[in-house]
Amino acid sequence: MSDVSKTQAYGKLILFGEHFVVYHVPALVGAVAASTTCELEFVQGGEAVEIVDNRPAVPNYKVKKAEEGRQAIDLVLKHFNVAEKQPKDTNLKLTFGGDLCCVSGIGASAAQTVSLSRAIDQVLKLESTEEEINQGGYEGEKGYHGTPSGIDNTAATYGGLLKFQRTDTDPIFTKKDIKEPIRIVYASTGITASTTEVVGDVRAKKEADPAWFDNLLEQYKTLVKKAEDAMDQGDIPLLGSLMNENHALCQELTVSCDELDQLVIAARSAGAIGAKMSGTGRGGLMLCLTPTEEIQNKVFEALEQRAPQVWKTCLQ
Repeated sequence: MSDVSKTQAYGKLILFGEHFVVYHVPALVGAVAASTTCELEFVQGGEAVEIVDNRPAVPNYKVKKAEEGRQAIDLVLKHFNVAEKQPKDTNLKLTFGGDLCCVSGIGASAAQTVSLSRAIDQVLKLESTEEEINQGGYEGEKGYHGTPSGIDNTAATYGGLLKFQRTDTDPIFTKKDIKEPIRIVYASTGITASTTEVVGDVRAKKEADPAWFDNLLEQYKTLVKKAEDAMDQGDIPLLGSLMNENHALCQELTVSCDELDQLVIAARSAGAIGAKMSGTGRGGLMLCLTPTEEIQNKVFEALEQRAPQVWKTCLQ
């Protein structure tokens, strides 16, 4: 049986770059403290693979994601050749838990596949490297996302604040050291979106009007460079302003929605110095930047009046 305390895989918030990151430009992502765990047991009798999902989740998330989740788990098991390595005449029981609430945008699917990779490594004594764990998580993500960018599983594996860029071969990522803590409030619309569908729709729009997309992409490339510089210099007000610009680009990409936009407006009105959607969009999550603990608490309370779920975190 796996030691669940050693199977933690983190949730994430994309600070800059959702959707654009698919097209080989940098994104900035922060791992949240909440995580998913996985207990793996070889058992007698029962199903070949029994899945017990005790993760907290927004309503209907697990129902809508059930088939994708099953495919993801099968891909991870296949990647590590578990069927060939498990004890003879045994079946597999997987129990997922932890304190990461499953909601579109938080990287719950990657946290699940990375935690499973860690559990497999532990029980089968594979002595995998962190990058091999990350690769297992990425393979599982294909069940949820078709062709994932790799950003979610990388954040789930390594934690911290990362600069991530997809390439034609292996992705490039670097851990970022920051001068000032980044206080975040994030909130759910309660709407579960399909990443595969939304990414596919953006791709279709790009192919239908390449000039439109290229214009947005160039704007984003300039913006993310400024955001990285602001982060490196500890310029929190500028970072917030750039988050607002990133949200405007997401609106032009048509991946925001009224529910997200209303939460963004409410957060700014309550004192957030920057607010944007985060992740897939068309539902899911938004996040906002709050410069002090006092303002973080004030924005949290304001969003609690409007959103089904609200959380606080600090990236440092």
